[in-house]
Amino acid sequence: MVRLPGRAGTRSTRRFGGQRLQPAPGPARRARERAERSRAAGGWFARLRAAMRGRSVAGQVFVLQVVVVLLLVVAAVVALVLQVQHDSTQEARNRSLAVAETFANAPGTSAALTGPNPTAVLQPQAEAARKAAHVDFIVVMNTAGIRYTHPVPGRIGQKFVGAIEPALHGRPVVEEVNGTIGRLVQAVVPVRAPDGRVVGLVAAGITTHNAGGLADRQLPVVLGAAAVGVALATAGTALVSRRLLRQTHGLGPGEMTRMYEHHDAVLHSVREGVIIVGGEGRLLLANDEAHRLLGLPADAEGRGVLDLGLDQGTAELLASGRIATDEVRLVGDRLLAVNQRPTDLEGGPSGSVATLRDSTELRALSGRAEVARERLSLLYDAGVGVGTTLDVTRTAQELVRVAVPRFADFVTVDLYDAVLRGEEPGQGGPMRRTASGGIREDAPLYPVGAQIRFVASSPQAHGLSTRRPVLEPRLEAAPGWLAQDVERAGRVVRYGIHSLITVPVRAGAVVLGLVDFWRSEKDEPFDAEELALAEELVARAAVSIDNARRYTREHGMAVTLQRSLLPRSLPEQGALDIAYRYLPAQAGVGGDWFDVLPLSGARVALVVGDVVGHGLHAAATMGRLRTAVHNFSSLDLPPDELLGLLDEMVDRIDQDETADGTAAPVIGATCLYAIYDPVSRRCVMARAGHPPPAVIAPDGAVTFADVPAGPPLGLGGLPFETAELELAEGSRLVLYTDGLVEDRARDIDVGLEELRGALSSAGESPEETCRAVLDSRLPLRPGDDIALLVARTRALHADRVTEWEVPADPAAVADVRASVNRRLARWGLEEAAFTTELILSELVTNAIRYGSAPIRVRMLRDTALICEVFDSSSTSPHLRYAASTDEGGRGLFLVAQLADRWGTRYTPTGKVIWAEQSLS
Repeated sequence: MVRLPGRAGTRSTRRFGGQRLQPAPGPARRARERAERSRAAGGWFARLRAAMRGRSVAGQVFVLQVVVVLLLVVAAVVALVLQVQHDSTQEARNRSLAVAETFANAPGTSAALTGPNPTAVLQPQAEAARKAAHVDFIVVMNTAGIRYTHPVPGRIGQKFVGAIEPALHGRPVVEEVNGTIGRLVQAVVPVRAPDGRVVGLVAAGITTHNAGGLADRQLPVVLGAAAVGVALATAGTALVSRRLLRQTHGLGPGEMTRMYEHHDAVLHSVREGVIIVGGEGRLLLANDEAHRLLGLPADAEGRGVLDLGLDQGTAELLASGRIATDEVRLVGDRLLAVNQRPTDLEGGPSGSVATLRDSTELRALSGRAEVARERLSLLYDAGVGVGTTLDVTRTAQELVRVAVPRFADFVTVDLYDAVLRGEEPGQGGPMRRTASGGIREDAPLYPVGAQIRFVASSPQAHGLSTRRPVLEPRLEAAPGWLAQDVERAGRVVRYGIHSLITVPVRAGAVVLGLVDFWRSEKDEPFDAEELALAEELVARAAVSIDNARRYTREHGMAVTLQRSLLPRSLPEQGALDIAYRYLPAQAGVGGDWFDVLPLSGARVALVVGDVVGHGLHAAATMGRLRTAVHNFSSLDLPPDELLGLLDEMVDRIDQDETADGTAAPVIGATCLYAIYDPVSRRCVMARAGHPPPAVIAPDGAVTFADVPAGPPLGLGGLPFETAELELAEGSRLVLYTDGLVEDRARDIDVGLEELRGALSSAGESPEETCRAVLDSRLPLRPGDDIALLVARTRALHADRVTEWEVPADPAAVADVRASVNRRLARWGLEEAAFTTELILSELVTNAIRYGSAPIRVRMLRDTALICEVFDSSSTSPHLRYAASTDEGGRGLFLVAQLADRWGTRYTPTGKVIWAEQSLS
């Protein structure tokens, strides 16, 4: 019954503000009108209206009231009978279980069962308890189900009829059966000895008829109330009809019917608790179900929701009027699902309507739901926490950390050695214990690093052969597992580990290894559901392990390629003392590189470059660029021209690979090229998008060379500019890649200042400088390659350099030979005099004959004896084979045979032809 406070008669068709109540406009109103028209078009209601068409509104209201009262009576009777049946059954279950447990736990019951004559002791007690508890029987039996007591003595000694197997395992069982005395509910509970053993059973039963009987007492009251209601309805019809005639003002039967249907649908058709709260927070309406669920007082309507004694959270929710969907609230001992919506969305009155649904049965499922939630949480954490790196061993350790102790007490991961090397494993070989962990450190399992070969009978071998997980619920009863290592298996069982799940680590059709889950703390063994969970857990980890294996293989190939492309030793030269460091990135091999290239005239070229990206493509691109720099440097080009050629080459690489469509273009490359001349102590350098070099003066002052920043290689169309520095002897030139001064968390300007500080406190030698820089600057796990090259300058002093001006006269060659002999004698190189005279004679003769003045000769004594002839001509000599009839053409051939190296380089005023002889 729904209570409408303050309404003794017909509900007014006007709101509190005096406006006439109309259905809210919109789709909902149109749907209601269509439904009303369809109901009016046919069915029993149409026939009833046709029969009553000549009656007054009061008469129709009377008939409708009688029908409604009768329907309510029928519904109440049916609901009462169903409720009483349910209550009777529930009461029977509760009473039988309580009586059985009370008698089973009574003092002396356990002792009597183990005594010589249980019936003599327990039969009187059972009958007395049966009568006191108002149940139909109390039966005590042994574990085989043979009765020791029964209300009918003739049935003592016979087998009990009912389910006793769960009780034998320590769990009470309640069941409904059709017995000789009618429909009854019986409960069977175990009787435990002091040591916990089940020594007997106690059963108690009661018929549902004896537990109920409430319907017989309540049905007359309901029928009497119905008769009184019909009488009151009949007596009040006259009063109602007179008032209706005054208040309806000619309201037609159809309109009255629609109003009643709307009222009835809202207030009587719902099967859940309904609460209507006004805009001021007062309770306007609450049906009986809402009263029952919330425990509302009888005078709740009209009072504030916050004053009804509800718990604070539920009261605030109902008073707030906010939208709520299946919001679960604990009210007393019930879990209520609350749905709440405002009533003024389409012009209705202010306030809110809430429905309440009893969800107490969710408590019975809460345990299983919590287990499912924990398992989903475990799988989520495995997806997030396993595979954070591309390292096979660390991925296995992450799997162990996720599974212990949430799923297993101990977890071990065994992988093939080939997997650890990044290779695809073959089947049947031994495995390596890669990771192990547990709740304690002293478990007698194989240690990490041990090589294991599983015997054919072991569950691990069976799992590998079938590629399916294997469950061993009881290890002490698993002969196949015990055969693996009898002595160790015995120690494992004595340690307390009693259950095992072994799961192959599969990546497609390839088995990478095994994961073993061991249980020791819980007495229950692993079950089938946990087997499925373990398989899912390992399947997720297997993807990460296989990715790490593939990365290990690619990383090894890239490292091998990169090491083969980088310089393995520095060339011999006397212009610079050099130290270097190369550190690959932890995330993968990159494209940083460096080189030291001896040039003619005792000069040395220093080059540092960086290819953007990591992996094989970056390493291969780096090798191509390094080879190109080697080739271009042999032309003795200035730094800006060399970078221009390198830029054109990268542009061609991009065009070729873009057209081919099978390879990625060079997305970015930088380079710094510097040439140091120990004679003039001048250094000429140019850079293509590379960080500027640092210069450490002999007094320790650190500056960054102001070298124009050209565009990165491959952009094309822009020239490169050079910068020339004069370096004092003992200065240190520091070349590096951007991985040393820049990363995601640090701007390059900050990195350069930190590098300046590290260089200012470094030692004097290049080795000390490299060590100091890396000790102070290197992060624990660099995200990019780092190449560092430190060169301390030397100067070729005047006593090791000599030069002469040569007239453009062939007779001057004799004077040159004489001067050479005197200089070589002063240097103690008399044995090289003949070869040097011959080389210089040919070079000077060539310059006089084919070049132009001025002509100059220079000799340098460094790690090699260097002879250079300068002239102002730009024509380049070429080596050729002279015919037997030719008078000339053999000079350069002789020079090439006598010198270790020879060549031509161009200067702003001409060219230089040079030749080197080893002094060793």
